[in-house]
Amino acid sequence: MIFTEEWLRQYVNPALSTDELADALTMAGLEVEEVTACAPAFTGVVVGEVLTCRDHENSDHLHVCEVNVGTGENLQIVCGAPNCRAGIKVACAMIGAVLPGDFRIKKSKLRGVVSMGMLCSTRELGINDNHDGIWILADDAPVGADIREYARLDDAKIELKLTPNRGDALSVVGVARDVHAITGAPLILPSMAPVPANSDVKLPVTIEAADLCGRFSHRVIKGLNGAAKTPDWMKARLERAGQRPISALVDISNYVMLELGRPSHFYDLNKIHGDSLSVRWAREGEKVELLNGQTVDLTPWFGVICANDTPECLAGIMGGESSSITEETTDLFIESAFWFPKAIQGRCRKLNFSTDAAYRYERGVDFASTVEHIEYITQLVLDICGTPETKVGPVEDVQANIPERKPVTMRVDRCCKVVGVDIPVEAMEASFTRLGFEHTFENGVFTVIPPSFRFDIEIEEDLIEEVARIWGYEKLPDRPPLTRTAMKISHEERRTGHTLRRELAKLGYQELINFSFVPEEWEKAYADNDKPIRLLNPIASQLSVMRTQLIGGLVDILRYNLNRRAERVRVFELGRVFFPDESVASGPWTVKGVHQPQHIAGLAYGDALDSQWGVAGRRTDFFDVKGDVERLVAPLKVRFVAETFPALHPGRSAGIYLGDKRIGFIGELHPRVMQQFELTHAPVVFEIEVEPVLNVPLPTYTPVSKFQPVTRDLAVVVPAATEVETLFNAVSEAKKKDLRLAPLTSFRLFDLYRPKEGAGADEKSLAFAIELNSRTEEALTELQTEGAVRAILEALESVGARLRA
Repeated sequence: MIFTEEWLRQYVNPALSTDELADALTMAGLEVEEVTACAPAFTGVVVGEVLTCRDHENSDHLHVCEVNVGTGENLQIVCGAPNCRAGIKVACAMIGAVLPGDFRIKKSKLRGVVSMGMLCSTRELGINDNHDGIWILADDAPVGADIREYARLDDAKIELKLTPNRGDALSVVGVARDVHAITGAPLILPSMAPVPANSDVKLPVTIEAADLCGRFSHRVIKGLNGAAKTPDWMKARLERAGQRPISALVDISNYVMLELGRPSHFYDLNKIHGDSLSVRWAREGEKVELLNGQTVDLTPWFGVICANDTPECLAGIMGGESSSITEETTDLFIESAFWFPKAIQGRCRKLNFSTDAAYRYERGVDFASTVEHIEYITQLVLDICGTPETKVGPVEDVQANIPERKPVTMRVDRCCKVVGVDIPVEAMEASFTRLGFEHTFENGVFTVIPPSFRFDIEIEEDLIEEVARIWGYEKLPDRPPLTRTAMKISHEERRTGHTLRRELAKLGYQELINFSFVPEEWEKAYADNDKPIRLLNPIASQLSVMRTQLIGGLVDILRYNLNRRAERVRVFELGRVFFPDESVASGPWTVKGVHQPQHIAGLAYGDALDSQWGVAGRRTDFFDVKGDVERLVAPLKVRFVAETFPALHPGRSAGIYLGDKRIGFIGELHPRVMQQFELTHAPVVFEIEVEPVLNVPLPTYTPVSKFQPVTRDLAVVVPAATEVETLFNAVSEAKKKDLRLAPLTSFRLFDLYRPKEGAGADEKSLAFAIELNSRTEEALTELQTEGAVRAILEALESVGARLRA
């Protein structure tokens, strides 16, 4: 939001300097981002009048002018501007003037003719970039006056950086209200006296969608001069607010939006194809061509204003080309409507452009003043474009769904507690009064009716904020926050996700935090997901769906690092993934129809170890990352079952199981995916659900045996396809039932042999180390030892193993 200080002081003029005013606005929550002069420093430029203008004898484009600058002596000045002519008022830099860039004006000769000054353009004075010709002033400009004083070039431009909740401050009048509340300076609002109708011309409007448009005020004016010139004062204010003057009618609409915060729309009445207008939601297949030349394919998500049931413009966003106004426009239909913020929000993002009108409607525009603003617009239109033949129709006000302003209460003691200062009740009441809040006070409680222009006042804390900022944030004491601390019980049987993060960090992985929305191609490549959850308003066109896996983000960061010559990469992420699930209800931490579990995923690429002299270099393989996963979930025991997954190599991938439940996967990236994402070598990745691995068994005390352990080796032969996990499970189950296995403390694989060819090539030999120890006060006997070994062999034989000869 940009405006000039002079414009603001027209409505409220506190006894503050420019810097003090900017500081007061910032401390009240309207952050002043920048204060700049309307023009850079220059001197010696006055208002001049061109008395005569003749062509230069030795040039085809220069003119020799006689200029009156109010000194009693006319100056001869040579000028090359195409718009120079006798009878106009101009900005004249006299001898000795210093223009922006330290450009000094001296007596000179141009093609043999003496020039005693310079006629300036606005660009040469640093006012704007217009260099089409010299700056032509109004006919009533006083000759000899300093141009800085005449054109108010010492005025300051103030730019505010507003928070999204303060849509009411997107206007000069809105800012003036806050300055009045902050300083107490008198507030003088623009006059909005009714303009009487002198004709019954009208265009009926019906509202068919009350959830789109709550109020639609309008008026018809005929017999205007659309080619009238915009007044200089209005042009100057628009330009200094960042708006380019276009034509009188367009400029009036933009001016009212900046001054009052009221986006309005002007239609050329003669271009409206129909005898009435209707407001409704669009239908599938409809189209409308907008003022920016873009043709939009409409859906029922957009609101439209229709003539003869044909969309004329996009409600609350932009007008249509078919009814646009031009300098030939004589008959005008003026719209001043209230569109519900929820009916406008997100639409511009969908269309990939933004408008000043939509920016304001999204944040909320005053719904109670549409008629008054029509009257104000009417007066401006008549003053600038009116003719003796102008016919003004009556104001029509169609009301369909006026928002209800519910009372908001604020407890005085609660306010003082939250702010941390005992603010007097009188100061609270004065704040509400100056803010224009209708209020009552009873039993220590203020009951406030928010005004129609404040959509951000909904709960008690909103009122507390208003009291605090009007009281003055700078008055609040600087005290460090204090809080009571208490020791909380630590649940040993449950760890947190942060524990998993620390464990992976210890293993050399670095944590990533990626967006939860990803390109659709990632979902297809990594999860074979054709129906991901789509975003209505993605922050970028490529980030259009919600992720169901974390691997895509890890690979993307891997590519980023490889492009910067990183050779060894270890990264992980802990975050949520998103699955459609109609059984999920809405809640404080859930979205209806979306299951959002937490996953943790890791990626390893490059050498298994950093380069060193003691170990030969080798690339990271499946078993390196498998070991990392086992250390991550310890003390839980997971098993790995050979399975295939869309993004993983079919022969080098496995499902990760905790008990009978698969909680994740591990493996090398599929060659197809490597080729798609331009990877030279295959990284090894894993992803597991977080919730199942958070619960861990409590540690139990086991006394250390005073006897030495007994060790035995046992070698068996099994079919080549048999998984070692099957043998471990068989022994584990047998230990639960067979008392002979009570002394068993360790059972581990230490050797594997596969014949390369010939007899037995379809089998493999597995050697296990067995450790036994007494659980009693007596040492193990040979009989107990042999019984335990026999029990283990029986368990192994039950799953197809046989003792190796």
